[in-house]
Amino acid sequence: MESKTVGLSFEKDLIPEGIAIDPKSKKVYLNSLRHNKIVRCNLDGSEAEDFITANQYGYLSGFGMTIKGDTLFALGNTLPKVNNKSILLLLDVTSGDLIESHSIVNSEFIYLNDLALGSKDKLFITNSENNELYTLNNSSGELEVFFSSDEIKHPNGIAISADERFLYLASYTTGIRILEIETLKLVNSPNDHKGIDGMKCLDNSLFAIVNSRRDTSQNGLYQFYLSDEGSKIVKKEKLLDWQNPSDIPTTFDSYENNLYFVHDSQMDNFNQETNEIIDQSKLETYLLTELIWDKN
Repeated sequence: MESKTVGLSFEKDLIPEGIAIDPKSKKVYLNSLRHNKIVRCNLDGSEAEDFITANQYGYLSGFGMTIKGDTLFALGNTLPKVNNKSILLLLDVTSGDLIESHSIVNSEFIYLNDLALGSKDKLFITNSENNELYTLNNSSGELEVFFSSDEIKHPNGIAISADERFLYLASYTTGIRILEIETLKLVNSPNDHKGIDGMKCLDNSLFAIVNSRRDTSQNGLYQFYLSDEGSKIVKKEKLLDWQNPSDIPTTFDSYENNLYFVHDSQMDNFNQETNEIIDQSKLETYLLTELIWDKN
């Protein structure tokens, strides 16, 4: 795959996790684990600015994000397990104004990590600390459990099929699991497709960032080809190696057949319990990588 990178002029201690691209403005949005905010810039790295400032609207350490229409959906969590809180913000993608805010405060540690959105605004969210998927009840305005099973322990990345029949869940323990939404049945068996963070379903394939295999040679960007009906993984292909074994890209987004992700989140230089950078001298400029995906 052909690729190119551009430097981003955001602060070096941003520690970005979530990424989303607005196809209308052609701007890329990143959130920050350390600063509890969301920033944005043009795809060429220019016009870098804060979209919402630190803790605005009660935002927390940033996790999964996605854009639909004029709305940015952004997840956040408090990172220490004590007095844990999770939040979902719906923001006007142009102005940054708050549309809706939904929170969970729970004595048990909840870690709302990534999200997938269907065409009818049906939202699915992984809880990576447990074995649950959440959804937003549009009637009550509450975040509630949609599916729970030990078969999907510690789910991270999530994607939805084009026909919205299946959810694809990246479990830390059982690999990529395929959930039929209508029946709430897992239709495939546990597998070794593990270590996945961000995941998208594009053109009947799953694209996934693998960043946490013990054998770092197994990390990289992968394509998992699906059967015609989308219920099976029939083949996998490694598309890209990370430049350095220590690199930790997290999530990604797509725009006009191109895939975009931050080359290295520098998460390995961040103490999530204390919200501190471990070694300031090792911080580097963030690079936005663009991969041109050739469907042929």
